[in-house]
Amino acid sequence: MQAEQEDRFQEFVRARWSHLVRTAYLLTGDVHHAEDLTQTALAKAYRSWRRISRADNPEAYVRRMLVSCNSDRFRKRRVTESLTAAPPETAGRDESAGRVEERGSLLAGLARLPARQRAVVVLRYWEDLSEAEVAEVLGCSTGTVKSQASKGLAKLRAYPGLYIGRTVSGGRGGSR
Repeated sequence: MQAEQEDRFQEFVRARWSHLVRTAYLLTGDVHHAEDLTQTALAKAYRSWRRISRADNPEAYVRRMLVSCNSDRFRKRRVTESLTAAPPETAGRDESAGRVEERGSLLAGLARLPARQRAVVVLRYWEDLSEAEVAEVLGCSTGTVKSQASKGLAKLRAYPGLYIGRTVSGGRGGSR
C-alpha cells in the first residue's frame, strides 16, 4: 500500500475505531469479541483500502464487513453466546443511551433476540441507518428489514427489564 493510502487508512481507523467497536459490541455482547471482530473487519478493509476509500461512504462499507465477519463467526463455530448486562468499560458514556440500568436492560433484551433481528435493531435504531441502508448492509430486502425490526422491537417491548412507553433506540435519533 502506498504511503498516502496507508496514512488515510490509519486516519480512518483512529477516527472510527471506538464507534466501530461499540457497534461490534452491540452485535456480539462481549468487549473482547467486539475488538477482535473490529480488527478482523479492518484487516480485510486494509487489504482493499484503495477500492474502499474511493467509495462514497467507506465507513458504511466497513460496517457491512463488520456484520459479515460477525455472521461468519457463528457459521464457523456454531457457539451460542449471550450479551453481558454491563456495557464495556472502554465504551464512552453516550448520554442519549440513558441511564446505566436502562442500557443494561436493553443489552439483556438484545441478547434474547436472534442474531438477524439483533443486527437489524442495532443498525436501524442504534446506528440510525435508514431501512434501505440496513438492507444494503445485511444484503436483504427492505421488507425483511421492516419485518425483522418489527419482530425485534415487539420482543424488546415484551422484555420485562425495559419500560413500556420509552424508546428502545439508543442511537442518535428516531427513525427516518
